[in-house]
Amino acid sequence: MNEHAKRNVYVASGVAVDVEMKKRIERHQQDRENYPVEWVTIEQPRHFEKILSHIQDGDGVLWDCVTTWLANELYEGDMELIEERLHDAIDQVVEKAKVMVIVSNEVLDEPLSNHEDVILYQKWIGQIHQWLVAKADYAFEMEYGLSHQWK
Repeated sequence: MNEHAKRNVYVASGVAVDVEMKKRIERHQQDRENYPVEWVTIEQPRHFEKILSHIQDGDGVLWDCVTTWLANELYEGDMELIEERLHDAIDQVVEKAKVMVIVSNEVLDEPLSNHEDVILYQKWIGQIHQWLVAKADYAFEMEYGLSHQWK
């Protein structure tokens, strides 16, 4: 990720709940093993703030990914409180880390759903994305291997 970072920290939000997700997680693990730098992996599918005790000054942090994390958190409590804790945790990581990269998926390009759960998910991911982009120094959208810089 960043050869000048003290450590390269990968924060993984995925949980192997089915065969497809298990394969995806295994592929990501292999990618990190084959990358030319060493990764410290933190498995944190929920309660993102718990990574704080593992982050050191000068780390390069890659969080993969917000959409998976939100799916894990969505039914676990007060989403306003969960989002507030997320904001606080990201602010603290940014203060300590040399660089922080956050991966997410754009799910709002898809047709709107009539399902209450999907509408709730879209509401929260939209709010979180807006906050992240406002806070970020740079924002890129990747589609079919092509990048577009929005900020």
